[in-house]
Amino acid sequence: MLKTNFKPTKQFNFIKQSKYAFIASLLLIIGSFVALYTKGLDYGIDFLGGILVEVQSEEQINMAEMRDKVGKLNLGETSLQSIGTSGNEMLLHVLVDTSDKTQQAQVIAQIKETLGPGIEYRRIEVVGPKVGAELLRKSFWASVFALLAIAIYIWFRFEWQFAMACLIALAHDLIITVGFFSVVGLDFNMTVVAGLLSMAGYVTNDKVVNFDRIRENLKLYRKMPIPELLNKSLNDTLSRTLLTSVTTMLMLIVLMLMGGETLFGFSVCLFLGIIIGTYSSLYIAVPLLRFFDLRNVGAKIEEEGPYAEAAKYELKAKEAGRI
Repeated sequence: MLKTNFKPTKQFNFIKQSKYAFIASLLLIIGSFVALYTKGLDYGIDFLGGILVEVQSEEQINMAEMRDKVGKLNLGETSLQSIGTSGNEMLLHVLVDTSDKTQQAQVIAQIKETLGPGIEYRRIEVVGPKVGAELLRKSFWASVFALLAIAIYIWFRFEWQFAMACLIALAHDLIITVGFFSVVGLDFNMTVVAGLLSMAGYVTNDKVVNFDRIRENLKLYRKMPIPELLNKSLNDTLSRTLLTSVTTMLMLIVLMLMGGETLFGFSVCLFLGIIIGTYSSLYIAVPLLRFFDLRNVGAKIEEEGPYAEAAKYELKAKEAGRI
């Protein structure tokens, strides 16, 4: 006989608290859309176009002094980044109209004159506005296709109900993360797009772990109310979720502090994404499942394979009071 009167031990009631999380998430999503509409994103040279110059000096580069020199040229919006570990390499972005070849040549000449002797120019690239617009379009579609691919994987790995919940939660995570970049005004470039895609993969893994435990519990506790079963599943995997998230965020903090400006946007994107993704796993993705017919899903799960056998032994042990 299967248990019908399961009494859970003291747990965090994520399902009960999720109604407040839904309201908070809705407000954050609305705020993100408002910020994107009114303020937009602070696009980098990757999307806006401009001139990129990578240099290496014979001596250590004083970034504050270099920013002051380049700023006096009044070339427009510029960005200087120290790259490498030796302290004598620098990346210079200048956002100018690259359609004017004469102006382009003048800007490069001014930069070379300002930087002075003892400088090796390792790379000088010109990104036109058409190329930037194309990169922006491709980045958008890359994100869309990544979400669809993840949803299809979840659909085949589990069922369409899990795929729908995961897709909604992922869209929630991405919108709020992009909205944060709009509100704060951080540079939005290709490394940030890479961070968004990496974040999508990371938080999906967290949700898959929760979904897997839900499937196992659907086999074990067929009479348990669905909200109670979902809450138990989240508590079962809570320690794993928090330990994984915290250890990853510690690494990202080091990367933000020591990775330089080049990796700063990527690190911030992943750091924020993990926080939002962990929150959405607990309060968005799994709680959404209670609006679907999971009992029918549980009935379709085949009682075959190692997981099913393990579940049977675990159930018998619990009934006998051994665990």
